[in-house]
Amino acid sequence: MGRSGDGHSGTGRAGVDRGSADRGVGGDGVITVDARQVQAFAEVGYQVAGGGGAHGAMAALRRVVPLDAYEFVAYDPATGRHHSVVSDGHPRIDHDAAEEYAGLEAYRRAMTTRAPVGMPEPGTERYFRRHLAPYGWRAGLTAPLFLDEGRYTGLLHLATRDAFPRRTGALVSAVSPMLAHLTDLNRCVIDPVGLPPDFRAVAFDRLGTRREVPGREIPAALRDDPAMAACAREFIDSRELSRHGLWLGAGGRWHEVRLLRAGVGYQGTLQGAVAAERPCVLPYELTGRELDVLTRVAAGDSNPQIAAALVLSVRTVTTHLEHIFAKLGCDSRTRLTTKALAEGLCRLDV
Repeated sequence: MGRSGDGHSGTGRAGVDRGSADRGVGGDGVITVDARQVQAFAEVGYQVAGGGGAHGAMAALRRVVPLDAYEFVAYDPATGRHHSVVSDGHPRIDHDAAEEYAGLEAYRRAMTTRAPVGMPEPGTERYFRRHLAPYGWRAGLTAPLFLDEGRYTGLLHLATRDAFPRRTGALVSAVSPMLAHLTDLNRCVIDPVGLPPDFRAVAFDRLGTRREVPGREIPAALRDDPAMAACAREFIDSRELSRHGLWLGAGGRWHEVRLLRAGVGYQGTLQGAVAAERPCVLPYELTGRELDVLTRVAAGDSNPQIAAALVLSVRTVTTHLEHIFAKLGCDSRTRLTTKALAEGLCRLDV
């Protein structure tokens, strides 16, 4: 779909008679496969899960599906647009072709049936002549990629200089839920290091787009808070590798929060941050106001500056500091600051 070089993996059910992609399916709807195909399917899953990526998965699929070129097109739910992300057999990616295909009736049919659609078919002739035929492709096949949970992640385009075997559509359909993980832009694909197992997490890129972190429950307290997206963006632009502190959620509950650098988007190519949290009570029996004062001390503010920022008298700030020193067992602002930063005792949302 998004190529204009040596050919563009077009669309559709590709080079078999119309409807023939389903001929590998028995009358009861069961796909019959042989041992060689089962091995290829297992290798596809291994490559997807084990980090072999699109090229590794397609090398395995090529054992049972003859094809000359392929292209993965990811759907970005943040923008509602498709983006060509990886290919083989094409020297150049044309991003506009992805959106052009998404406007075809063939695309709408594929989304409805969740089955591969071939090319050329009625309604795809112009697209075929423009993006496939000039480069020697005789047939194209496009499979919509849906995860097992039902979420759409993108498209797989296949192209060949010969006709596809009649069971190609059925075979590609069988592995499409596994291949859908390769175009899932909602996932943070590079897991952050050092994140405790009981933390829930969500990933952000610099634009504030939220993405899923594999294996982690998404924390509603952070996901829907615009202040967290802004905090993550500021962290991404900083030189810090991590940040640890406390966050007051919209519901009035405190959360221990950690910000870690991570790659997000396709193959982790975008700079991003993982925001992880777990509910907590304020440590050392600190009050919310004492935490505010402690955060300002750690930032290097003087008592008059703290008083002005928090709209308090200097005397009140001094009283809060006396309580903080006692609760944390510190006898100087330097030791107080060191302890606060080391143990994540500062507010991140101020």
